[in-house]
Amino acid sequence: MTPTVTTTEMEGLVNPISSTPAGFDAARALPSGFMEFFLPLHRTFTPRQQQLAWKRLEVLQRSLEGDKPKHHFPSDTVRNGWRITLPEWCRDQRNQMTGPADDGELCVKMLNSGAPGVMLDLEDSCVNEWSHHEKGVANILACLRGELSYYDKKRDRTVGIQQNGTVIFTRPRGLHLSQAGLLPGELVSASLADVARIFYEINPEELQHPLCVYIPKSESAEEALWWRDLFKALAQWRGLPHNYIKCMALVESHPLAFQMEEFAYNLRDHIIGLNLGRWDYMASLIHFNLDDPDWVLPDRNTIPHNVAFFQNLRELMPEICHRRGILAIGGMTALYPSREDSELNARALAVLEKDKKNEADCLMDGAWTGHPDQNAIAVAQFLYPNQLQARPKNASRYPDLRPQPLGVGARTLNGTRAAVRTVIRYRHGVLSGRGASLLDGYMEDLATDRIYRLMIAQRALHRDLVPVQDEQGQSVKHTPEFITRLFDEELERLLAGLPSNSVPEEADRFRRAREISEAMIVNGEFNPV
Repeated sequence: MTPTVTTTEMEGLVNPISSTPAGFDAARALPSGFMEFFLPLHRTFTPRQQQLAWKRLEVLQRSLEGDKPKHHFPSDTVRNGWRITLPEWCRDQRNQMTGPADDGELCVKMLNSGAPGVMLDLEDSCVNEWSHHEKGVANILACLRGELSYYDKKRDRTVGIQQNGTVIFTRPRGLHLSQAGLLPGELVSASLADVARIFYEINPEELQHPLCVYIPKSESAEEALWWRDLFKALAQWRGLPHNYIKCMALVESHPLAFQMEEFAYNLRDHIIGLNLGRWDYMASLIHFNLDDPDWVLPDRNTIPHNVAFFQNLRELMPEICHRRGILAIGGMTALYPSREDSELNARALAVLEKDKKNEADCLMDGAWTGHPDQNAIAVAQFLYPNQLQARPKNASRYPDLRPQPLGVGARTLNGTRAAVRTVIRYRHGVLSGRGASLLDGYMEDLATDRIYRLMIAQRALHRDLVPVQDEQGQSVKHTPEFITRLFDEELERLLAGLPSNSVPEEADRFRRAREISEAMIVNGEFNPV
């Protein structure tokens, strides 16, 4: 049966995703004058955001009916010789550290790590809830001013941000998300709310470089025009040059992989680079091919880092970026180092080195990491501040971006169990206020949660065609009833593993996390919410 975009999924794009708390009063809770500044922006940009969100669903539905994303011959706008000149302050981005903006201590540690770039995240790794969001905004503003600090208990001292040349990026929530409660009875674009809020409160004269935005979750070149117009409207309001705000953009959806050059062209006055957000990209790739049994992926951690569907895109991105003068940045390595487990630490850093070396060999200009101990190794794999002048030999402008994942990894029952266990634990973390959780040595956020939910759905949907084997090599059919049993069993194991002094609320959160996770799979809720 061909899967469809569910009613639940459609409602998720137009119903409140995040809401202000009860009794919220914008006049008291937000900076003076902000709502007067925000309202005309909302009237212009929220209707456009909602239209773009609906268009995404139409493209997804067409893909599930067989009309897959594809290459298009470039329009005249990208066939000419346009080129971007990068400012000097951003030409070295060999490592960009990323983490949740609501964690002030981590923000300071990232900015003091020596990484050329730091992305403060209001999106995937930050819980989409008002108090976390407000803390994240406050931390971002303090970081931009160089004022954020934390108390180091081990050293009994306050640690602040050291002066350095690190480029600070802010990642707002994506165009698929709405914010309720700012205006009575109305939804507003969460992307608009985030960028407008930070821009309103900054003083450009205090910043070391222009405000830099990391655009997430884009799915078409058309969406770049929304961001372009917002950046220009904000600059005009403050009397700044129209190209004042700079940005990088994540390529983390399958449709956008075919429109990277057009996307960059539409943002050519602002954009300084593209980033391959590999984990969200993998989730999107599964989602857009959920109808196809040939796309039932093996266990996630048996998929090599250089699998063809990553590698082909990883090689195309620098070719497009360098032709146009902008940076190409690689993705996150999920295996996390540990200062307590020397064996895990050595393995994590070895995987990191191999992964980043591959990205450097693909002519990427840098990559992402999430831990200060990873910075030196990541930077060392990129021998030059950038590789803007490097161009691959005999590069294909239209490579296969959907090569079937043949001959890699294994589809096992243990892999399904790991997926079930991870989505329960991840959702438990969200219910506990954590947008990213360290699980079995891997830093898991919303992207990997989506991958695992989609993998479970694949195995259930195509159970009659694609075998998944147990430890004895026997095929185990993943019926809905069997998936429910796995959720029950993994929940019991997690509850049995709780410390004896755990409060009852902890077990209740695990039970609730289990209910939510399975319901999202059953209801076909795979969009990044």
